[in-house]
Amino acid sequence: MSDDETEDMPQPHSPTARGRKLASDLRRLRERPDLTTEEAAAQLGDDWSRYKVSRIEQAKTKPTINGVTAMLDLYGVDSATRAALIELAKNAWRRGWWEDYNDLFKKPSYVALEDDAARIHEWSPQLIPGLLQTDEYAREVIRTWERGDESSVQRRVMARITRKALLGRAEPPAPDLTAIVDEAVLRRPIGGVKVMRSQLHALIDVAERPNVTVRVVPFHIGTHAGLDGPFIVLGFPERIAPDVAYVETKAGATYVESVESVQRFKLDFEKLKVAALSAEESVDLIAAIAKE
Repeated sequence: MSDDETEDMPQPHSPTARGRKLASDLRRLRERPDLTTEEAAAQLGDDWSRYKVSRIEQAKTKPTINGVTAMLDLYGVDSATRAALIELAKNAWRRGWWEDYNDLFKKPSYVALEDDAARIHEWSPQLIPGLLQTDEYAREVIRTWERGDESSVQRRVMARITRKALLGRAEPPAPDLTAIVDEAVLRRPIGGVKVMRSQLHALIDVAERPNVTVRVVPFHIGTHAGLDGPFIVLGFPERIAPDVAYVETKAGATYVESVESVQRFKLDFEKLKVAALSAEESVDLIAAIAKE
C-alpha cells in the first residue's frame, strides 16, 4: 500500500465547511464529464477505488494534496479553479480548538461548521444561547444533564468558554451573530437571582459588540414562527459552502442542507425578527428585568 493510499484511508477528522465544500466541488467536477466513481477510480490509478473516490466526495475521508491534484488533472479543470481548490484543500481540515476536547466532542460537526461561519442566526426559546452564556450560567445548565462528577462539568464549561472566543477573534474575522430569545429565557432564574442578574448584564455588554445583536420576543406576542422549537442557521461565504440549518433535540442533531429546506428556516427567522423587539428595545427590556 502506498503512502498516498495510507493518508487517504478513512481517519478521524472534523467535516468543516471547507471540507464539505471541497468534497461537493470534486463530485460536481467528476460528474461534469459524466464519469462514474468506478470510471474515475480506474483512470486515477491502482491506488484508487470507487470506495475511495466516494468517501472523498462525501467528506468522509481526508484527501492528500497529491490526491486532489490527481483528481483535478483527470477532470481537466482550468488553472484558476485548480489553484482555488488546492488552496481550499490545504485549509479544509486545519486543527480546530475542539480537538483539545475530543473526549467531549466525539462528532464535532457543529462546532467545526460554526467556526467557519460568517453569519449565525439563532432562535432560542428556552435558554441563553451557548455563545452568550456566562461561565456560571453555563455551569448550571451543564449540571442538569452532565452525569459525571464536578470535574466533568468544569471541563465542559472550559470548552464552552473556549468556544465563545469565536465572537471576539480578529483572524479569521469573527462571525456576525443575531440571537433572538423568548422573554421567558430572561425571566427563568437559572442558577438563582445572582447568577441570572450577572447573565443579563453580560447580555447587555455583549450586545454592544458590532458583530452581535440580541433581540427578544416579548410575552405579549401570541402565535409566532418559533413555537416549534429552537434552531440555528449558519451562513458561509459563497466560496466556502452553502448555508446550513441545525436543529438539536434529545433524540440527536439534525443538519438541514437542501436549499429549499434551509430557506424555510431563514423565512421563519425573518418572521421572528418581525415579532421581536428592536435591538434597542430588547436591551432596555433586559436591563429592566435585571433590576427586578
